[in-house]
Amino acid sequence: MCGITGWIDWQENLTERSHILSAMIETLAARGPDAQGAYITPRAALGHRRLSVIDPVGGAQPMIRFRGDQKFIITYNGELYNTPEIKQQLEDRGHTFSSRCDTEVLLVAFIEWGPACVERFNGIYAFGIWDEANQSLFLARDRIGVKPLFYTERGSSFIFGSELKTLLANPLVRPEIDAEGLAEVFMIGPARTPGHGVFRDVKELKPGHYMVYNRQGKFIKQYWKLESMPHFEDFETTRTTVRELLIDTAERQLVSDVPICTLLSGGLDSSALTALAALSHRRSGLGSLHTYSVDYIDNDLYFKANSFQPNPDGPYAKRVSEHFGTVHHNILLDTPELAASLRPAALVRDLPGMADIDTSLYLFCREIKKGATVALSGECADEVFGGYPWFQREEMINATTFPWSPRPEIRIPWLKPEIQAKIKPAEYVAQRYSDALAEVPRLPGEDARSARMREIFYLSLTRFMPTLLDRKDRMSMAFGLEVRVPFCDHRIVDYVWNVPWSMKNAQNREKGLLRYALEGILPEDVLWRKKSPYPKTHNPAYTKVVVSEALAILNDPASPLQALLDIDKLKEIAQTDLSASNIPWFGQLMGGPQLFAYLIQADHWMREYKVQVL
Repeated sequence: MCGITGWIDWQENLTERSHILSAMIETLAARGPDAQGAYITPRAALGHRRLSVIDPVGGAQPMIRFRGDQKFIITYNGELYNTPEIKQQLEDRGHTFSSRCDTEVLLVAFIEWGPACVERFNGIYAFGIWDEANQSLFLARDRIGVKPLFYTERGSSFIFGSELKTLLANPLVRPEIDAEGLAEVFMIGPARTPGHGVFRDVKELKPGHYMVYNRQGKFIKQYWKLESMPHFEDFETTRTTVRELLIDTAERQLVSDVPICTLLSGGLDSSALTALAALSHRRSGLGSLHTYSVDYIDNDLYFKANSFQPNPDGPYAKRVSEHFGTVHHNILLDTPELAASLRPAALVRDLPGMADIDTSLYLFCREIKKGATVALSGECADEVFGGYPWFQREEMINATTFPWSPRPEIRIPWLKPEIQAKIKPAEYVAQRYSDALAEVPRLPGEDARSARMREIFYLSLTRFMPTLLDRKDRMSMAFGLEVRVPFCDHRIVDYVWNVPWSMKNAQNREKGLLRYALEGILPEDVLWRKKSPYPKTHNPAYTKVVVSEALAILNDPASPLQALLDIDKLKEIAQTDLSASNIPWFGQLMGGPQLFAYLIQADHWMREYKVQVL
C-alpha cells in the first residue's frame, strides 16, 4: 500500500508552494517507506509515498501516461486483484504496458473507459488522476472503503490525502472542530459517520463513490451500493457459492513479490484464510506459510470468560498452525508497553480510537513487519456473515440505536452541561441512526424479523465495519505493513447480503453459513468453535495504569478536556470497580478501562494537533 495526496488551486501558482506539498508527502512516510515522488504544475500538485509490493522497479509514482498529446498523472494507494483480466481487455483494445504493476493498468483503464473504469475493478483502492489537458481531477475509492481518502475545499483550493494529518500539513487547513465534530468524537466515537472528517469542513469520499473536480465545481457519484433482491438458491448451492468465492478471493490476494503471511487468532475467519493460504503455498511450492498471533503476558492468569469473550485464542491458534504446518510466531505484549502506546496510536489514527484494541494491533504490526510486508486478515467476516452479539441478542437486535453502542445515554453525563447544550448529544445520535436506517435498501414483502436483520447487517457493514477498517489501515501502515482483507471482496459482500438470515444463521450459530462453507477445510473443533473477539488484556495492572494516567489528565488545569468533560463525574466513575460490569460501551471490548484509555487518547490528540473548539 501507499500514501497519496494532492492539491488543486485555480488561483495560486503551486510551483511556488512545493515546500508545502513536500510537508504533506512527508506525513505519509510510514505508509510508503520505499520511495516518494511529486508532480507539480501551477494548477495541480500530486504527491506519493510508496510501499513496493508488485514490480518495485516499474511502479514509481506519480505515474504519467499519454493519449496523443493528452497527459494523465496518477497517485494511487491500493491493490487491484483482477489486474490480469483488466490488462488483457486493454491489450485487446491496442494498449501496451511497460511494467507489471497494477498502477499502470488502473491508469490506462481510466484513459480507456473514463470514470466507468471503477465498475470493472476488484480491489482496494483510493486514487487521484489529473487530466492536464482538461484541468480535471478524478478521485475514487473502493466499494467497501478499505483504503481511506479525505478532502477539503478552502477558497480556490481543493486538497486531498490518505490521512487527516496530510490535509492538516497544509496551512490552509486548520485543526478546528465544531459542535458536530465534538459529537462525533464523544458520542459516535471511536466510530465515525460516513463522509465525516471530524475537523471542520473536512470530508471523506465515501466508499463506492467517485468525484470529478474541475473549474465548474465538484461532481460526486455513487457507483456501487448494496441492492436487495430475493435469494432463490437452496442452502447447498449457497454454501458452495460462498466456498468458491472465498477460495478465489484468497488466491487473488496472495499475489505478491514480497513476503506474505496471515494473522492467525485461532478464530473461524483467520483460520479459514490461513488454511487457504497454506494450501496455496503448498501447491505453488512456496514452502511453509508464516502466521502471527498476539496475546498478553500473564493474560492466562487473569482471563475470565464472559458472554462477549467466551474463551482464549492461544490454544486454537496453535492447533491451526500445527494442522497446516505453518511457521507460527506468537507475539506477546506487556501491559506497560500497551498503555504507553495509547498516545502514539492516537496520532497514527489522527483521532482517539479503540484504546488498547488499537494499541495492541499497533504493536502487533510492528513485530510482523520484521518478517513480512503483506498480511491477510479475517477482518469483516463478522459484519458480512453475522458474527457479533448484536445479531443474536434480542436486546441488541431491538435497540433503537446503533447496537454496538446500545446505551448512548450513559455517555451524556461525561460531558459538561454547556457542551451537552451545544451538541445535543441524544438528538445527534438519534439523527445519525435515523439517517442510517433511511439508507437501507428494502426488500418488498420481507417479514418484520427479516427486515430488522437486514437493518442490523446494513448498520454493521456501513457504520461499524469502517471503524475496524480505519483501525486496521492506520495501525498497519504505521509500519509499512500492507494488510489485505479478503472478506471485503465486493463479490462476497454482494452475494451474502441477499442470503436470508435463516441461512446465515444455520444451526442457530453465528456465521453458520460460513462454517458450513468451510467444512472439510478446517478441523471440526476450530470450525465450530464459539466466536471470540480480538483479544484484549485482562491484566488488572492495565486498568490501574490507565485510570491513574487519566486522573492525572483530569486534574491538570491545562488539559483541553477540562472545558469539555464533567471532571467530577469521571473521577466518580474512576472510583468504582471497573471490572464489575462486563457490558461494554462500544463494541464488544470497550468497557471501563477503555473509557479512561480513550480519554488519554483524546487529551493527547487535542494537545498534539492543537485542536481548537469553535
